[in-house]
Amino acid sequence: MELCSITGLNGKITVPGDKSVSHRCVMFGSIANGMTEIHNFLKGADCLATIRCFRTLGIEIDENGSSVLVHGKGLHGLSAPTDILDVGNSGTTTRLLSGILSGQPFESKLSGDKSLNSRPMERIIKPLTQMGANISSILRNGCAPLYICPGSLHGIHYDSPVASAQVKSCILLAGLYAEGETSVTEPSLSRNHTELMLKEFGADIRSAHEPGSTKATASISPCKELYGQKITVPGDVSSAAYFIAAGLIVPDSEILIENVGINPTRSGILKVCEDMGGDITLLNERVEGGEKIADILVRTSELHGVTIRGDIIPTLIDEIPVIAVMAAVAEGTTVIKDAAELKVKETDRIETICDNLTAMGCNVTPTSDGMIITGGKLKGAAIHTLLDHRIAMAFSIAALVAEGNTKILDSKCIDVSYPTFYDTFEELL
Repeated sequence: MELCSITGLNGKITVPGDKSVSHRCVMFGSIANGMTEIHNFLKGADCLATIRCFRTLGIEIDENGSSVLVHGKGLHGLSAPTDILDVGNSGTTTRLLSGILSGQPFESKLSGDKSLNSRPMERIIKPLTQMGANISSILRNGCAPLYICPGSLHGIHYDSPVASAQVKSCILLAGLYAEGETSVTEPSLSRNHTELMLKEFGADIRSAHEPGSTKATASISPCKELYGQKITVPGDVSSAAYFIAAGLIVPDSEILIENVGINPTRSGILKVCEDMGGDITLLNERVEGGEKIADILVRTSELHGVTIRGDIIPTLIDEIPVIAVMAAVAEGTTVIKDAAELKVKETDRIETICDNLTAMGCNVTPTSDGMIITGGKLKGAAIHTLLDHRIAMAFSIAALVAEGNTKILDSKCIDVSYPTFYDTFEELL
């Protein structure tokens, strides 16, 4: 995809359904009793991998556009897979499904593409093993492919060294099949879609913050059944982030993004944009299915550098590529710290962001847990996405304010989370 600078992005758009919520609807619907009806489901490659895996596990799933109907078979209704479970590039599918499979009375194997099979899985293997699960890395390198055999699970209290929704969710889902209570304490609260949605499905789940501390604990006890739900997936704030950034940095722009999920554990980018001087207004705020939703109005703004660190990082970890792009055209210096988790995403995003910003003429310095960016003018360049969808989308935004042409290499990777990304831009021109 080749792009050039523009002015005047104006109009009203919606973005695809939230990727995290879409994954969980299918997973929880599959192990619930009865039908789960999902609307505004994200038809990206990662979420389709989740559908593919549960079909392999014997669940009937009907698709009609962005509507999905899951014929749940209850907590103990999954069938032994006749093939390796293909998780594609989806870390969410891999880690959450591993928790569910650890409580099943059959063997299973999970494997994905080259990128997925290089991502760290020891972070779930360790706590699941402590619970009595029989899970191993087939290549003994702490990565997928994973091999899971029947085990007898018991509840544990796990102090997670990282604030990770995938790790937390994996353990809680295994807890549905464990004897006694299972709890996970995080150094700070990661996205809590699992807790909110499991409660809607009827799980015995509780959340608490430690007084005077940033630590957060989620606890779950086994229940007899989960129950199918009707769910409308809110627009994905991670997908909206690119249009929020575009609205702020492209001259003469005003964009209204409707029906976006603004769950506080996900919406750190809104605070960062406001701290940078961004003109952002939330309209029509409401709560649906336990999730906060709003329309987001964004206008062109003069941005300035900020320091981003600490507890806010887990609430915007996926948005750091596009935040870095905003920082690259903001006045002054932006410092991003405490984001070492970026190194184990689809790519080492610290390295990939810095390499591509440097190619565009930006003054950027990588650090062990983030980067230091001094704002200025960008120039067009060839962007090496390394097949990372968030890098491809973030630098598509950078291209809109760069001098000359920018070529996004391997832009097809965007299909992982936002297949209609470039079509949405057409609506604003």
